[in-house]
Amino acid sequence: MLTAGAVCLLSFAAFWTAQRLAEVSMIDLSVYRAEGATVLAGGDLYAMRATAAHLPTTYPPFAALLFTPLPLLDTGLVRTLATAGNLGLLLALVHLSLRLICDAGPAVTLWVASAAVWCEPVWTTLRYGQVNLALAVVVLWDLTRHDRHRWAGVGIGLAAAVKLTPGLFVVFLLLTGLLRAARGGSWRCGDNPWLRRAAVAGAAFLAATAASALLLPADSWNFWTRTLFESARVGNVEDTANQSLGGLLARLLHTGEPGAPWAVCAALVALVGLYSAADAALRGERARAALTCAVTALLVSPISWSHHWVWCVPLLLFLATGALDGGRGRRAALCAAGVVFFSYALWAVPHGKAARPELHQSLGEFALSALYPALGLAFVLAGVLRSLLRTQALAKE
Repeated sequence: MLTAGAVCLLSFAAFWTAQRLAEVSMIDLSVYRAEGATVLAGGDLYAMRATAAHLPTTYPPFAALLFTPLPLLDTGLVRTLATAGNLGLLLALVHLSLRLICDAGPAVTLWVASAAVWCEPVWTTLRYGQVNLALAVVVLWDLTRHDRHRWAGVGIGLAAAVKLTPGLFVVFLLLTGLLRAARGGSWRCGDNPWLRRAAVAGAAFLAATAASALLLPADSWNFWTRTLFESARVGNVEDTANQSLGGLLARLLHTGEPGAPWAVCAALVALVGLYSAADAALRGERARAALTCAVTALLVSPISWSHHWVWCVPLLLFLATGALDGGRGRRAALCAAGVVFFSYALWAVPHGKAARPELHQSLGEFALSALYPALGLAFVLAGVLRSLLRTQALAKE
């Protein structure tokens, strides 16, 4: 513990120093502060523009309510608290991931965190002052709670109220409950923990959204009727940082609007990924189920910036445990995933919002900018293949 703690502390200190030397902007944290200030001033949340980049608000109103304490603090203090808080959240993410995947002590948490802090999604999350680690921790904390816990599901519902992407976990819980009932389980929420979690998560999301509507009626109306559908507010779909299926197809097809091809691919991946996650959950493979749902959400979201992929931390741990028990194939998968997330290779291609060079990528540049979704698709499809092979084996028996 002493050695692991010292190494982790040294790694975090080096990381913090490197971020300061790189003069990271923490630009998203500035947007969060501006959102909180706009709410306190009674302004129009979705007409607001913050920083020199004139960035708009993209989250639901509930998130802006949570940001209201930020403008009350000094800018330097907020940046320091955000960095320290995110490093603490990384420790929590590793701890919860290990709880979900295997039985490991606190020393392992420290060793893993000391390395994980240097992967690209974590670096970029802290560089921008993002909330990705907080959302992943809340979701994993919820998924690792006891099935019979009265409030199991609340965390997922609140995470979806802050940022819509975790809402796919609510669908996952519901589908798992329905599949369990269809395979001979109970249709009653009281006897079906998956259905009960889905109901609690849905209720938490609706409660947070309703509270936001009461406190911010105009902003809530604007978001749910207009802003939600304005994807251009978030950024260019083809941007290298967009590591979703939408970004992959936009760069492949050399268009800023992948349209129908993206809709078809996203629908197929969502159906396959959700079913694979639900089937894994019912087989008792909860770690694979949670990660399949998370990766599916990242793939089908129109925009999944590279820093949204902080789920790579539990994914790498999952692959590592498989590599310890498996053969060359599993070790190769772990090495490939490690190279993808620690190499920062996606930034080796020309990128930028003004000239939009991603619309004119060569095949090699496209391959580098497609690393995260390619790995995510491989993981989801591997889970589907595993499920099919098990079903065939059971049928033969």
